[in-house]
Amino acid sequence: MKWQPRPDCWQPPADADRERYAPREVFEAGLRNHHIANTAYPIAHQQTFKPYRVGRSEHADLVERGFEGFTDMCLYVHVPFCETRCSFCEYTVVGKDDAQRTRDYVDALVTELELYERHIGLSERVFHGLDIGGGTPSFLEAREIARILEAVHRRCTFSEGADISIETTPKLAAARPGRIARYRALGIDRISMGVQVIQPDLLKVLNRAENGVEHHYRAVEAIRDAGFERLNLDLMYGFANQSLSSWQATLEHAIALAPEYITLYRMRYKLTRISHQAHAVTLAGIRPMREMSKRLLTEAGYHAPPGKTTYSRIPGDVGTSAYLARRVQEAVPYVGLGLGAQSFSHTTIAYNDGAAGKKLAPYLSSLAKGRFPIQDLYDLPRRHVMGKMCAVSFYFGEIQRQPFLDKFGVALETEFSDEVAFLISEGLMELTPEALRMTPAGAHAKNGIIPLFAAPSIQAYLIARDPAQAGDFEKNRRVALRTA
Repeated sequence: MKWQPRPDCWQPPADADRERYAPREVFEAGLRNHHIANTAYPIAHQQTFKPYRVGRSEHADLVERGFEGFTDMCLYVHVPFCETRCSFCEYTVVGKDDAQRTRDYVDALVTELELYERHIGLSERVFHGLDIGGGTPSFLEAREIARILEAVHRRCTFSEGADISIETTPKLAAARPGRIARYRALGIDRISMGVQVIQPDLLKVLNRAENGVEHHYRAVEAIRDAGFERLNLDLMYGFANQSLSSWQATLEHAIALAPEYITLYRMRYKLTRISHQAHAVTLAGIRPMREMSKRLLTEAGYHAPPGKTTYSRIPGDVGTSAYLARRVQEAVPYVGLGLGAQSFSHTTIAYNDGAAGKKLAPYLSSLAKGRFPIQDLYDLPRRHVMGKMCAVSFYFGEIQRQPFLDKFGVALETEFSDEVAFLISEGLMELTPEALRMTPAGAHAKNGIIPLFAAPSIQAYLIARDPAQAGDFEKNRRVALRTA
């Protein structure tokens, strides 16, 4: 069914992406709407991206044009299966009816890979990283992961320094040590485990009680016995009714597990089963959690610059997978394979079939018909491509200047001269020879900073959005701007 806007919903004005808005107005709108103004780009895509959507008949030609003229790429493979769907999950995960079709799904992944090979010549590219994400990739038997990797290696050449990363849950890693060992034997370098929180009551609310602390030590033992020397733990904060003391306990527990990396995610309520709880979370409650995280992790030997989400205890190691590091720091284009997966070139962004309905049937049907399994494909103006690059850059708390110049042919500080001047004058970012970098104060105002680099249609949406949907704005603003 074609999307139709409600009569009462905000609509972008004509030529919306040619407008200019005052930096302070955009900054304050981002703080006011802090639950949605984050690294997820775009915001309100059915409105702000709608003018750039192309029809299915144009998909193959536009994919080919979008991936012309460059060699360096990254690759993502989405696995949409989980034992249970967590209440905080915003991603494409199928229900129980599709959960047994893992073999069919891997067949489809290989078919999709072949389709990209025919249209854009994967064998002629250089790949800088592969992430196998989800969902829960370790839901798959090792033989299915082996089939995926064999198909990838048959068509893709990886650069020196590239790695392969996979995700797991504590319960699966503890219960299936042989599977984890097989993953390492297949050449997977890095593994990420979702601890999230350890508070039993909160785990129950999040529909994650089966992944409690009773599994964590055995899971880490299985990962270490398998030979993994690069372990990341994902933790989450910013839940309603999550106390500061419980967050401290989660941090201390994760540190005791001695991973190489710890990644912190603030809860994003959009498209989740607990979205109604968002109003109970304020920036005043978030700030102490961030401050505590920085202090405890630094004392334990984990380090990250202001605003960066991943902390590493390995000197010189950014902590993320190569796939994420290259796409975030250098805006390297990537192809996403699988249900609901996202692909991004220098001019296009695509979302695969299943992104909306979370059912396998549309994805499998498209591939059976020999066409790209793309639900939505957008031919983007330059300001939206810039917005996407800048938004994800804030995973690292900075925007690299040279990659921006290489990609767009204009300096970051020239394209965003008013925004950069505002951020520097407010003490929120600093301009170094390498990057526009967040300060400690800026890390607490991240939700106001990110929209400054978004396309004008997104800025207009945030400015127009009802402040009542985001809580006490003035209180949030005072907290965010306080010197760290």
